[in-house]
Amino acid sequence: MTSKEGKILIVDDNAGIRQALKILLPMHFAEVETLPSPVTLVSTLERFRPDVVLLDMNFNTDINTGNEGLYWAGEIKQMMPEVEVVLFTAYADIALAVEGMKRGAFDFIVKPWDNEKLVDTLTAARDKARKAMGRDARKGEDQAAPMYWGSSRAMAVIQKTVEKIAPTDATVLITGENGTGKDVLAREIHARSLRSEKPMVAVDAGAITETLFESELFGHVKGAFTDAHTDHVGKFEQADGGTLFLDEIGNIPLHLQAKLLRVIQSRSVVRVGGSQAIPVNIRLICATNMDLEQLVREGRFREDLYYRINTVHIALPPLRERREDIVPLAERFIGQFAQKYHRPLTGLDESAKAVLENGYWSGNIRELQNVIEKAVILSEAKNLSANDIQIDARSGPGMTGSVTPDLIGGLLHNSAEEERLVRDAIERSNGNISAAAKMLGVSRPTLYAKMKKYNL
Repeated sequence: MTSKEGKILIVDDNAGIRQALKILLPMHFAEVETLPSPVTLVSTLERFRPDVVLLDMNFNTDINTGNEGLYWAGEIKQMMPEVEVVLFTAYADIALAVEGMKRGAFDFIVKPWDNEKLVDTLTAARDKARKAMGRDARKGEDQAAPMYWGSSRAMAVIQKTVEKIAPTDATVLITGENGTGKDVLAREIHARSLRSEKPMVAVDAGAITETLFESELFGHVKGAFTDAHTDHVGKFEQADGGTLFLDEIGNIPLHLQAKLLRVIQSRSVVRVGGSQAIPVNIRLICATNMDLEQLVREGRFREDLYYRINTVHIALPPLRERREDIVPLAERFIGQFAQKYHRPLTGLDESAKAVLENGYWSGNIRELQNVIEKAVILSEAKNLSANDIQIDARSGPGMTGSVTPDLIGGLLHNSAEEERLVRDAIERSNGNISAAAKMLGVSRPTLYAKMKKYNL
């Protein structure tokens, strides 16, 4: 591809910026067009058909979304998914730009910009857009990530269990905190089963309203209720021959649990408004972050349903109990997001590893993934450092509940406890002051002062 190909549309309300880019970008794009506001953006997109839109984040419009850039980026991607959007943002709006990338924007440029970086970013977006127009460049991008077993003993036991039960039709109950990967494990079981060529239908059981519960799961016939204009196939029928994954099963109201139990026992459904029993051949996997045994004792979950779904129980450990897997997982996410967001990152430095390993991770793998995604988006280095990792590390191992707001301000009144926490943080970060300061939630100067105070 030559250096002067493709079309770019610049949408910015600053006339000086539009003029500067009108001079710079024709050296790299075949056609450059500008707009002072998004008022005529839709019609311009239809007429100009750009490869790239450089979109300012804020305009003086009446859009009530909290940020015009996010709104219009969404409109562009919905209207023309193949067009790449690069967000033009002030430093104060970087967090919103990161959110924009998560919603589909290619990248962002911070004002005032560096010409070389701006051109590199815009031409990379152009190349991707033009490639997508020739063939599906996004193929496989949204495919589910494979199961990562890691090296912890707990996960090794679970892996062996999955290898044994996956080829069977045994009903599986997966429990664990939010973000531990219950849905990923369910997909892994299905992928290893004899039903892998058939569909796996996932249902967030806790998100279905009570009025639609039976219709969504069991289906309905035309005329069953006011808005039932056609027959509707429920999730059980959709999963026929394959696997039905009922997530958050602990949130199903008690009176609906009896209806679910009846279908699971009979392996047949009767659509709402119908009378015919329809056989369904499914493998059932359920998941919850709740203690079902406790709910049974409290009378909030049917005991017979609990035993019916609990043929094989797999309890996924929280990430803080498999710390040897944190860094390898983070490195996998770096590879994934560096490719997605076109960043030159290759890994983590020692300070970043120390911060990650000592985090509490209340959100588990999902939280780790989000932290790494944001760090990758914002970083321009080859390796992430402690300064790139934005987590609340105040409840790390051996420190749970110990680091108080007083320490964050550098004024913990119990000197012995403060010295222990500072010493512990330095040891856990292998002497890396940035990592230790981040772990304690204090600045580097504050930590140096504490070290001097305690002769550390």
